[in-house]
Amino acid sequence: MGKMGKLLRLIIILLIVVIVGIVLFRVRFNDAIRALAQTQVTNTTSDLINDAIDRQIEDGTIQYDRMVYFEKDLDGRITALKTNMSEVNRLKTNILNLINDEILALSTDDLGVPLGNLFLPEVLSGRGPEIPVQILSIRNSDASFSSNFTQAGINQTLQQINMQVSVDVTVLVLGQTDSFTVSSQVIVAETIIVGDVPNTYFQTGG
Repeated sequence: MGKMGKLLRLIIILLIVVIVGIVLFRVRFNDAIRALAQTQVTNTTSDLINDAIDRQIEDGTIQYDRMVYFEKDLDGRITALKTNMSEVNRLKTNILNLINDEILALSTDDLGVPLGNLFLPEVLSGRGPEIPVQILSIRNSDASFSSNFTQAGINQTLQQINMQVSVDVTVLVLGQTDSFTVSSQVIVAETIIVGDVPNTYFQTGG
């Protein structure tokens, strides 16, 4: 057998070893890698959702007095709180569109799972070559609003309006697709109400 034949045989053996190694690696660590990928996507997407809403608040796009208004009696006492559902729906549509676009713009550089997270994560977390993770699609994105009241002092009540965003994400990792839901809750507006808070809190317009 000539030198070329020996070299070709060596290359074939190396290829077989590499392929077998990849197969064994996938079989051994497949579930762990997919779990890490889901955690990575969930954390990154949750941070993105929070940052997107924070920017809307800083820009003045989200304001409490546009979302909730008070009804008062002749003595100036608050008799009811009402939600401006047209404004709430507008915010919901705008924020979801923004979030959807930003999630789809995430690259494998943002989502890849470093091998250090798989081997000795206590020491090597965030280090090493990355296993690529790609978001293929998002669907059924939705947002809901809720309100809660807490005592903030003498004759004062803090009202907070929360936005719960949920997005169904499909990702590609190790040649397989996984689908799961990412949820994040953010306080989007709050105010201090001075005086008695009425028992009536209406959602109007929808």
